[in-house]
Amino acid sequence: MGASGWDYAVPYQEDLVGAFEGLRRKVFAERDYYWGPGGDYLPEEERLPWPETEEELWGHELVQHDGTHSILDIFRIIGSDEEPDYGTVKQVTEEEALRVLGTRRLTREHVPRFEEFDHWRWYGRCAVLHDEQGEPREIYFWGYSGD
Repeated sequence: MGASGWDYAVPYQEDLVGAFEGLRRKVFAERDYYWGPGGDYLPEEERLPWPETEEELWGHELVQHDGTHSILDIFRIIGSDEEPDYGTVKQVTEEEALRVLGTRRLTREHVPRFEEFDHWRWYGRCAVLHDEQGEPREIYFWGYSGD
């Protein structure tokens, strides 16, 4: 199947970890992820029902191998001084935004250029997006995951 790109925007809040965890809960609850064992490619009688918990989701061998092609493949936010690792998300710093895109205050208009930031499979990024007055309005998460 190959990796899939994914992206989400949530209302801004100072608690980045809280925003991340809330997004993961929402994606799981809304079934906005790839669930291979219940896929349309299987005969209906072989499809498994959607999992009730993330533990059940990650307990399936196919998901452990292929992932969910969503933010659910990301498990924690790392600090600006940490190296990217499997299942992590790293926030774009003001310094990185200035170096890559020429501004410290990212907006919705910058999103199409976010591919210019460092990125790898099974790793996500996030950035605070600002309005025209420079006020933070959203947190934008994006990445690539799945096999």
